[in-house]
Amino acid sequence: MRVLITGSTGVVGQEVVRSLVSSDEDVEVTKVARRPSAPDEVAWNMGHAPPPPELRGPWDAVVHTAASTRWSMGRDEAVEANVKPTEAVLGLLGENTHLVHLSTAYADGADPELHAVPSSFGRHRNGYEWSKAECETLVRERHDGPLTVVRPPLIIGRTTDGEIGRFTGPYTLVQALASGLAAALVGDARGCAELAPVDQVADVTVGAVLGEAPSAPRTEVIAGGPKCLRLGELLDVVCGTLNEWRAERGISPIGQPPFIPTERWHRFFLPMAREHLSPVQLEVVQLLGMFESYTSLDEPLEPTQQVKDPAAALALSIRCWADRKPRLASRIPEPWAGVGG
Repeated sequence: MRVLITGSTGVVGQEVVRSLVSSDEDVEVTKVARRPSAPDEVAWNMGHAPPPPELRGPWDAVVHTAASTRWSMGRDEAVEANVKPTEAVLGLLGENTHLVHLSTAYADGADPELHAVPSSFGRHRNGYEWSKAECETLVRERHDGPLTVVRPPLIIGRTTDGEIGRFTGPYTLVQALASGLAAALVGDARGCAELAPVDQVADVTVGAVLGEAPSAPRTEVIAGGPKCLRLGELLDVVCGTLNEWRAERGISPIGQPPFIPTERWHRFFLPMAREHLSPVQLEVVQLLGMFESYTSLDEPLEPTQQVKDPAAALALSIRCWADRKPRLASRIPEPWAGVGG
């Protein structure tokens, strides 16, 4: 079985490769990355350069994990980073190739009136979501062969050891909490915060590759659903796990920041923050503000593949992060002060 994996150096791509090569199936894996990190990876700047000869088919399956997940992308940036590469990948497919396309659990978007922050992307809160929705439309319209779309939410470490290829996404929030830069969290403590361990995302993806190809396009949504964490529970797990790790090393605990309701934050506190905070503090506020829509959902997602114990997976991920980043996990938070304060 010949399988091509794009984005093999990314968070999901690394785990998919690991899972595929360790399977008992007879699989020939070709790994593709824009910036290869190993001799057995093929370099291809997808969407901006022709595919190299090594990528000629036919392929039994193509797993397209390559993407830019930056929430700050504008429309043109998102097209260049995600839409054009997806168009290029479609050019590699035969009529019988099973395309397994990694998307996001938020690709459907939401009523713009429900957005915590006004968006220029209609139903979508940022350029990443919008571009992944565009990519889903592309693959559904242009690929006549078997198609599986895999939609994960925010991704954390493995359920076995908490490891992950790169500490991005939700780990930004963890670092801000450990350093004291998260002076408050904007959102509702009862809001839903969906997380998925990276090994489960890979298992669903690899299961699609090795299983029977669907006769009609199939969508797999990975989420906790009724078992998803609430934002208050997420904060309890993160701070509680960090403080256990710190106590084992004789380091004073960090405090849990208060919650500020979204409407109150944007109406009263954010205008004052822009006036009185330092540039570094304001940058942190804006960065954490991007998590509002992801950690305060009114309702949990409806999974086809359920995350059974997100709290345990999160705790293990936090411990792994602290072990890998001991200097950051050991920081003594400094109280905030306004400019000149």
